Amino acid sequence: MLTSYAFKLAMQSLRKDKWINLLSMLTIFAGLFIISISFFVFYNIEIATRNLPEKFSMVAYLDANLSQEKVDQVVSAVKAKRAVSSVKFIPREEAFRELKGMLKNSQYVLEGLDDNPLPDSLEIKLKRDAMGSESVKQLAEETKKIKGVSEVDYGEKFLDALQNIKAGVKITGLVLAIILCTGIVFVCYSTVKILFYRRTDEIETFKLLGATKGFIRAPFIIEGAVIGITAGLTSLAAIFLLHHFLFLRLIISLPLFKTVLFPSNGFFLLPLIGMFLGVFGAEIALGRLKY
Repeated sequence: MLTSYAFKLAMQSLRKDKWINLLSMLTIFAGLFIISISFFVFYNIEIATRNLPEKFSMVAYLDANLSQEKVDQVVSAVKAKRAVSSVKFIPREEAFRELKGMLKNSQYVLEGLDDNPLPDSLEIKLKRDAMGSESVKQLAEETKKIKGVSEVDYGEKFLDALQNIKAGVKITGLVLAIILCTGIVFVCYSTVKILFYRRTDEIETFKLLGATKGFIRAPFIIEGAVIGITAGLTSLAAIFLLHHFLFLRLIISLPLFKTVLFPSNGFFLLPLIGMFLGVFGAEIALGRLKY
């Protein structure tokens, strides 16, 4: 009975002060929408870096004229490293054939070469949990110390740049989400406070009739929840419209976007996040008011 009456009062207030509530809802919607876009960008960068071990490899160049027995010893020594997933021996002849295949339209680059200039090498794949720039650098230094290995190449600058981008996006997204969530809570706080003062006479009447604090607080908590849920649902609809009318069309026009993923399951939490922030803001506002 109490809940249904509080819900009725909340709906009456939402209709009566519709412009204040609409402005609050739009502000929260904008905040949740920006958070969603940030999450979308970070999610795809995280997926791209998570799949990196399947594409990333370290190359160890071997000394010239190593015997097969010595090559096997080097391979065993590299395989024994904790961070190594697999090791493939690439003879210099095979490497030269691959180079010719890559330069099939620029064969003039190889003109004048009387002999194969490439050394034997090892293609080293890393485990997923060893893809940090520091662990890769350490493995490269350890591999270089193995007798029979002359040089190690692993694209240090590329890996460092990727790790820096990932860390930068993660920190930026986290800071942005904290700032926007704080702003959303403040909007709900201010809205509930304004609504409370606009209903002071009504609240005084309830108090004279013996209403408890819980009875007075309930409609404002419900209003905060409704505003938050509505903003969350609006953000959810905007994200899916963006996906349907922009993202899917970009995939058709630019095949590169086929690798970009749309985390739809994560976006379904938006109404719940909006409700939580709305209730939290209302609770803070009511906690600071004297009645």
